[in-house]
Amino acid sequence: MKKQLIFPVIWGLFILLNIGAVAESNPFSVSGYGVIHYSHFDWELDPGRRAAIDIERFVIAPKYRINDTIRLESELEFEHGGTGSTMEFDKFEEFGEFETEIEKGGKVIVEKLAAVFSFQPSFNLRVGHIIVPVGLVAKRHRPQHYFTTTRPEAEAHIIPTIWHETGVELFGALGPLKYQAQIVNGLDSTGFSSRHWIVRGHQLRFETVNAEAPAFVGRIDYAFNENATLGISGYYGDTAANRPKPDVDFDAHVGIVSLHGFYEMDAVKVRGLFLWGALENADQLSRVNRTLSNNLNVKRTPIGSSALGYYIEAGYDVLSFFRQPNNKPEHQDQKDTSPDTVLDVFARYDYYDTMASVAGIIFDNPRWERTTWTFGINYHVHPKMVFKSHYSLRRLAAEDKNRENTFSLGFGFQY
Repeated sequence: MKKQLIFPVIWGLFILLNIGAVAESNPFSVSGYGVIHYSHFDWELDPGRRAAIDIERFVIAPKYRINDTIRLESELEFEHGGTGSTMEFDKFEEFGEFETEIEKGGKVIVEKLAAVFSFQPSFNLRVGHIIVPVGLVAKRHRPQHYFTTTRPEAEAHIIPTIWHETGVELFGALGPLKYQAQIVNGLDSTGFSSRHWIVRGHQLRFETVNAEAPAFVGRIDYAFNENATLGISGYYGDTAANRPKPDVDFDAHVGIVSLHGFYEMDAVKVRGLFLWGALENADQLSRVNRTLSNNLNVKRTPIGSSALGYYIEAGYDVLSFFRQPNNKPEHQDQKDTSPDTVLDVFARYDYYDTMASVAGIIFDNPRWERTTWTFGINYHVHPKMVFKSHYSLRRLAAEDKNRENTFSLGFGFQY
């Protein structure tokens, strides 16, 4: 199919599924979301960085209910406006050397393609390509779920978001306690780097995914109510066996643990995450990765033996001061009018170090220890649409040229 026909076909399918979803008896349903943003950069180490607009993602998530027990789930994501080739100018990895790369541009990704078997509330099964539920963004990734125009950086710079692999999952709920347990294919350590730790170990570069070593994933969330949850998640798996070639003779297990939670009641919204991870034999991996071919399109930079990140963000709906009590006779039991329009003023603190510790003779580059304060406003014109703005002040642990300030505007929606 010609590239020009892809979008009309997808839109035709999208409209068809939406029309079908109107009928209650129709087993089709569809949902999704989208994000667009503009950013202006004032970075000391990169004074020439250009302002940019990014059609970050557009997601279509059709589902089909076969019967009361079995359904199919899928999620198709268009990143950065679609597909193609682009040129990236990266001059900060490998200790400040200028580096020009040609890499794959926008993407069309199947993030989810799975069969779900719903046996009972406490025991269900999902098989196929599924979301890895580590961290807070894994479960709350729509634009209404975070304040900034882009996803929280302390999480996005350490683990893949959204992280999706192929395997099996058991999940269910025991009262307010929800659980997930997965066995999925593991990461590829050739993509690990100083700046993003294991993020680019997510196997997306080849047509097929190496599955020599599985990974084990678990998550438990305790829901005080639908708007307040605390949870813990974890990941463990070997990343050496899934490299494109069998070029190492040692293990490289990755272990990750995340504590996360959110509280969104009335006008107050608070969210936070603590994330820590460790990598076995990081110094040996760094040495082997330096010899990888340029054609593999990986960074080949030293890798931290551990990474650490956390953030907390809090916002308040200032329009709540102006809402009037609902005096309609039929709504006497309601205290306020429905807050369809919301104006959140927020602040967030991020800290993350993708080289929190190093092994052997690896240099602990202070550039990768980052602290960010972000302030901004979110205007929800409707619960399904939000306009965003923020100004972030990132500081690097390096002594010189450590200031990175960014102004950003954006909007997001879901359907």
